[in-house]
Amino acid sequence: MDYFGENSGKGNMKVFMLGWEFPPFISGGLGTACYGLTKAMDQMDIKVTFVLPKMVQSEYATHVKLMDPGSLSPSTSFKIDELKNVTFKAVGSFLQPYSSPASYQQRMEDYLRKKQAAGNPGFMSGPISGIDYTGDMYAEVHRYAEIAAGLALQEDFDIIHAHDWMTFPAAMRAAHITAKPLVVQIHSTEFDRSGENVHQMIYDIEKAGMERADKVIAVSNMTRNLIIDRYGINGDKVEVVYNGVERNSAREIGDVEINNDEKIVLFMGRITMQKGPEYFIQAAKKVLEVMDDVKFVMAGSGDLMYKAVEMAAGLGIGSKVLFTGFLRGEDVQKIYKMADLFVMPSVSEPFGLVPLEALDNDVPVIISKQSGVAEVLTHALKVDFWDINEMANKIIAVLKYPPLKITLQNHGNYEVRKLKWKDSAEKCVRIYEQCLVAV
Repeated sequence: MDYFGENSGKGNMKVFMLGWEFPPFISGGLGTACYGLTKAMDQMDIKVTFVLPKMVQSEYATHVKLMDPGSLSPSTSFKIDELKNVTFKAVGSFLQPYSSPASYQQRMEDYLRKKQAAGNPGFMSGPISGIDYTGDMYAEVHRYAEIAAGLALQEDFDIIHAHDWMTFPAAMRAAHITAKPLVVQIHSTEFDRSGENVHQMIYDIEKAGMERADKVIAVSNMTRNLIIDRYGINGDKVEVVYNGVERNSAREIGDVEINNDEKIVLFMGRITMQKGPEYFIQAAKKVLEVMDDVKFVMAGSGDLMYKAVEMAAGLGIGSKVLFTGFLRGEDVQKIYKMADLFVMPSVSEPFGLVPLEALDNDVPVIISKQSGVAEVLTHALKVDFWDINEMANKIIAVLKYPPLKITLQNHGNYEVRKLKWKDSAEKCVRIYEQCLVAV
């Protein structure tokens, strides 16, 4: 079944896709990746039904077209105007991207506390059918799986494509009851997010999903090797599909206290253990011992944000480190325009889309060697995340020597032009074909 053959037409393909997030409902890189991949498939006339756990709120009314606005139980269908072949199914749920069982529990408790204080059980999009408000994240993942599997029975599709662990129980259930092939895509593993302190429940779900899948897509060879070594998955069924970049996709930041004479070094991402914010701050301290006309901007939020603020203050560089919080929309575009250099000191980064966005905006990058994107970028400076001396040396070199900065900008931007979501989508469809032929 060749969807790229002259006589068949790739528009015949129908995909049931499950993800955590999607613009305008977005928390980070996974949403960006799902958008890029799905948009490319849409342009190839592939039909996609995209299921995600989300409460559709009024703030998004201008971005989405509700098809069943009267209820969030069990799901709401909606369309996004620019994606003509994609239908979304939003299942009312408290599940959110990058959640841990502890953060899920905290979110549930906050919701119940606010509901009690408001005296109005419908104050947040109404009660969500079936949720056990005394339950835990594990129970909610499986409740969500039941609803998603029920949706699968109502849809016409050829193959199931699931993104990351939270969707795997739903994908496995849907594959079981429909007898359709299953492809799972790994954007990040529990080892990337938590180091060696893995949460056993999440690891078990990841492993079960990869074992059940007909094919596993890894976003880099680094991730492929981890899947084989740490999860025991047969390498024959693990394929690498690199992410692309949406050309000129970055989007302005409100007034910030930055002097025009200062150089700007940017960190942008979740401020969590995985992203290595402490190494960025420690390197900043060493840079500032050599050059004073530099400001370090940390754009993002996360569980280590307050610790990062305290670390900067403790090192005596608090006035030189600006925390913007999570940025979206035009604020992202403005921060790129201000930046002289982007640094990604990730401890473990399966891929890393932000360096591609930075290069697309003519910002040179320094990336950790412990990142998948290091496999596809030649014109980027690379450093071990823990080597703060070398990181500082490279930051100083880019800021002090304009020819180096210009070389990294020009060649890096050229490299990024070769990374297209269309190529990623075509590789995914070829993997779908392999699964369908094997059925």
